[in-house]
Amino acid sequence: MSNLWSPRVHELKPYVPGEQPKMARLVKLNTNEHPMPPSPKVVAAITQAATDSLQLYPDPESTELRQTLADYYQLSIDEVFVGNGSDEVLAHAFQAFFQQDKPLLFPDISYSFYPVYCGLYQVTPKQVPLDENLAIRLQDYEQANGGIIFPNPNAPTGQLLPLEAIEELLQKNTQSVVLVDEAYIDFGGESAANLVPKYPNLLVVQTLSKSRSLAGLRVGFALGQQHLIDALVRVKDSFNSYPLDRLAQAGAKAAFEDEAYFQVGRTAIIKERERLTQALIGLGFNVLPSAANFVFASHKGQAAAALALGLREQGIIVRHFKQPEKIANYLRITVGTSEQTDALLAGLQSLL
Repeated sequence: MSNLWSPRVHELKPYVPGEQPKMARLVKLNTNEHPMPPSPKVVAAITQAATDSLQLYPDPESTELRQTLADYYQLSIDEVFVGNGSDEVLAHAFQAFFQQDKPLLFPDISYSFYPVYCGLYQVTPKQVPLDENLAIRLQDYEQANGGIIFPNPNAPTGQLLPLEAIEELLQKNTQSVVLVDEAYIDFGGESAANLVPKYPNLLVVQTLSKSRSLAGLRVGFALGQQHLIDALVRVKDSFNSYPLDRLAQAGAKAAFEDEAYFQVGRTAIIKERERLTQALIGLGFNVLPSAANFVFASHKGQAAAALALGLREQGIIVRHFKQPEKIANYLRITVGTSEQTDALLAGLQSLL
């Protein structure tokens, strides 16, 4: 009975997450999950938290986790905000900063939650085209705006912006918030977190879903000067004072404390990404330079839709975006284990 809906609900175009198929012996390379399990120290911390005091509410301020993140990035605890996944942190940022008279700027090919949030929170969007190489060109963002948001590396292309280019934009764009969405930064880039003390309009958002192997725990965070964090807290406390449960706080804290395990995982993915890239090139693919835990590739002689379907029939799932048209012939392929890479390459060889 959609006549009972609020009028705006009829106009919403919800985000479509990556498929989670229920198939036996599936090679799942479509949602950019880490192929390794989380650190054993994370599992131990969650187990301990589960047996301690689940009958009590969690710390609404996530104090211990925020202090761990502050120490890791050499910031103060007042410059750290945490939420139920980076998507929630982004949602709060849209409400806190981007409901302005001027439009919010973001790439025309990027994380597809950005236009969804614009519709939900009545933010005026202005999509900035990628260049001819499917890269973000920050000079194009030097225009009137009520905010700027972009992923670095970008998704789904995986291409990285150098930190110097981001700092140059911050020096020129001083009157609105610049949000750098760093979901994949640990796989080949340098975080903008060390720019936070210098730029009062910079907000850096990260997640533990990718490089920390915790997609199932739902933890994200933002780094910015205290006045930005205060705005996020005001929104959060007007929505849900307890976004992170005890298990999430304990597991996330332990993940950042086990630096050695984190480095082993990210190094393995970077190495496997290079092997996958070279093998795809050898099969006739054009592969964009990636600093993420996935590659974005198009074949010179075969349609991406047909390849995705052929792989699916072999129990191998990759991501194919039908729209927009200029990326319709690309596949986004998660970097998995070496065994998953072997299965993917064998499947592609059979199709080609």
